[in-house]
Amino acid sequence: MSPPSRRLQTKPVITCLKTFLISYSLIFWFTGVILLAVGVWGKVSLEPYLHLDTENTTNAPYVLIGTGAIIVIFGLFGCFATCRGSPWMLKLYAMFLILVFLAELIAGISGFIFRHEIKGILKGVYINALDQYNHTDARSNAVDRIQRNLKCCGLNNYTDWQERPYFATNGIPDSCCVEPSACNPVDLKNITLAASVVYNSGCFSLVTSTMESNLGVVAGISFGIAFFQLIGIFLACCLSRYITNNQYEMV
Repeated sequence: MSPPSRRLQTKPVITCLKTFLISYSLIFWFTGVILLAVGVWGKVSLEPYLHLDTENTTNAPYVLIGTGAIIVIFGLFGCFATCRGSPWMLKLYAMFLILVFLAELIAGISGFIFRHEIKGILKGVYINALDQYNHTDARSNAVDRIQRNLKCCGLNNYTDWQERPYFATNGIPDSCCVEPSACNPVDLKNITLAASVVYNSGCFSLVTSTMESNLGVVAGISFGIAFFQLIGIFLACCLSRYITNNQYEMV
């Protein structure tokens, strides 16, 4: 057992570490809330683009929501472990933070890399979505939402629809209309007349810039939160070591 004088000297250090770790755990809990919000936001804002490729859908928003929920729980666990001064709980908390750090680091790197590869991947996906457009399935609904939300039409411009099977019988989709009330089937089936009632700009450049921007935000948040875990790992390990070495007990 350590001499009484040494134990008295370490009490302020342990108290200080506990204060910092509780503060960290509360902030960590808040980052879980942020991830939940980002996951919900990603689900809402990126869903139309993700549905363009129905064969290779992503669960990224759900992963963020699930990770956020777990972080919220373990943030509270970290506060409890710190107040109890339990070395094994603190070690468990540190192990969890290490796992979160690695997972978020991988997610951030993947998002950053994918952000720069998106144009090559998305062009083929978007062309395929236009070729198979039928106005009823999930992929077609995704195309419609993109055209309405981004105020665009076709891949490069509205004339791209003239080369699609859908145009032969139905013309340009009404989701391209600037004013839906001003559009009629006759105009939409005539590529010349359609020029005055539909959006003239194409969707591809707008979709890629929007997704690059959104994925950049997600990657940046993932990187920031990942490196934030290093502080908690350091504090939890130091506090656990001090408590173990000095046989410190909460009264």
